Amino acid sequence: MTTDPTQPDAATDDSAASPTAASSWQLWILLVWHPALGLPVDPVAVLALDHSQEPAARVVRWIPLVYDTADPWRERLGEGTSAQDVERWIAHSGACAVEPAAVPEGALDLAHAADLVLDELLAEVVPALPPRGDA
Repeated sequence: MTTDPTQPDAATDDSAASPTAASSWQLWILLVWHPALGLPVDPVAVLALDHSQEPAARVVRWIPLVYDTADPWRERLGEGTSAQDVERWIAHSGACAVEPAAVPEGALDLAHAADLVLDELLAEVVPALPPRGDA
């Protein structure tokens, strides 16, 4: 039996990703300027990178209903995203910012990790923000 080297090994049970696999993952919350607060604290997406692959595998999960607000991030993300891109974004934050997120315990794969972070943003962070005040 051969396996495809581009695909992760299939687990025989529903266990989470191995600690080795998850250690190469980085998750980031992509933020934009919140007019009512005057800070880049409005989350618009979750970016997940897997540095065990070259180029890094990427998963982006967008927060619903922020299409226009998230335009600056769609332009920045383009075709591919590297660790160097993220470092540059951190160094040059302004109206847009990027914040690290912990890899959630129990994440089955990179996409699931991004989904779990997105779920937490939707349940806890987004409802706590005041209205944008730019409508």
